Amino acid sequence: MALANGVIFQSFQWYLPPDGSLWAQLATVAQELADAGFTAVWFPPAYKGQSQYDVGYGVYDLFDLGEFDQKGTRRTKYGTRQQFLAAVMAVQAAGMQAYADVVFNHKDGADHVERVRAQIVDWGNRNDVRSDWHEIGAWTRFTFPGRGAVHSSMHWHADHFDALSFNADTRDGSRLYRIKDKQFETEVSHEHGNYDYLMACDLDTRHPQVDGELRWWGRWIVDTTGVNGFRIDAVKHVRSSFFRDWMNHLRVHFGGRELFAVGEYWSGNVADLHRYITATEGVMSLFDVALHYRFREASLSGNSYDMRTIFDGTLTGQQPAKAITFVDNHDSQPCQSLESWVEPWFKPLAYALILLRREGYPCVFHGDYNGGQYTDKGRNVTMYSHRFLIDHFLFARRNYCFGDQHDYFDHPNTIGWLRTGDAEHPGTMAVVMTNGSTGRKWMNTFRPNARFRDRTGHFAHRVTADGSGWAEFPCPEGSVSVWLQE
Repeated sequence: MALANGVIFQSFQWYLPPDGSLWAQLATVAQELADAGFTAVWFPPAYKGQSQYDVGYGVYDLFDLGEFDQKGTRRTKYGTRQQFLAAVMAVQAAGMQAYADVVFNHKDGADHVERVRAQIVDWGNRNDVRSDWHEIGAWTRFTFPGRGAVHSSMHWHADHFDALSFNADTRDGSRLYRIKDKQFETEVSHEHGNYDYLMACDLDTRHPQVDGELRWWGRWIVDTTGVNGFRIDAVKHVRSSFFRDWMNHLRVHFGGRELFAVGEYWSGNVADLHRYITATEGVMSLFDVALHYRFREASLSGNSYDMRTIFDGTLTGQQPAKAITFVDNHDSQPCQSLESWVEPWFKPLAYALILLRREGYPCVFHGDYNGGQYTDKGRNVTMYSHRFLIDHFLFARRNYCFGDQHDYFDHPNTIGWLRTGDAEHPGTMAVVMTNGSTGRKWMNTFRPNARFRDRTGHFAHRVTADGSGWAEFPCPEGSVSVWLQE
């Protein structure tokens, strides 16, 4: 369960150096993150991928947290099992929750080839069969030679998967194969006719051994690490009833413990998000991808974007209790497959919109907080750090984001809102932002004669409310100001 005015820190970006240092770094900065105002940390996949360079989404062995010599390495990209457990403990000791990244859609990097019968189906319409059944070589045998039967005795073979896209005989990964006697899972996105298959060896979660193994892993990872919840990858590619039952199983097993869960259903259509929440009976929140695309559009449109509509067609605007709000993440950053980077000038406005309002549970991206530089696909990329302003927003969220919220979304460029506080947090906060020239907003603070200062430092003077509580709050061109009651 999210803490009051909680904020998640996504502790990684795609291009972190593969030097095994992340877990140790997180343990070192855990208290600093908590002091800044974060209440939870989202860890990247902690288990063994195909190599120490794997970000974690090419998952090989769920039970190897950097403990066994497999795939040419003992540690993962981020460190060893001991360092991971220490990082989780440090995060929790600082008063924050720890969320583990779960990748159940596929497995990659098998140990042996098996002979299977399969047929080619069309990438664009997976219901369209393009060949007769024929034999291919399939990398579907996972024996985990470095781990053996430690933590789990299950070895994986072709019957545990329903599709793959690499023929070991031809060394060709351009075709999509459905394994004989298997059907694509239903209860998935209807894109491409059926979007069960995403990559690598696609798990058949209907197989009782697969279902049982994933339930066992869920119990094992909570017992082993003590994590408080999960970020679940690629949920639109896995049948919705599986995750409904998986989360319910864990919560019952752990005595009704509230394990937080957020799913990544990548769709800008809010109707898709609503349907998935309904199908999973509300066992998890979802990232508000629709809002992310609104931010992206606004950042590209400049002052022609109507800021009054920023929450239209979003989960935050329609079902905020299930919305995990974010500006960007590791998938949307430049050079990634879902690249949809929000332009730097708009980042402060976007973060104010998710951190300083009542709706949603916000997540701050490592690349936006710490910045970074990398080169990929012939591009030199700089991610600018917005930590200075984000830290000010976190301070305001922790101390002033309470009580009633009064919106002044009454101008296409300049919008504002107030939080009027509660008995324990009596201060009022006024937020004003504009995507145009210098903006001003008259708002009722309900605090006659109260004095306010701009936490962002854009303005040195104070604003004083009149005898009725009204005041005019300015903000700079294309930016945001956060006025806090003294």
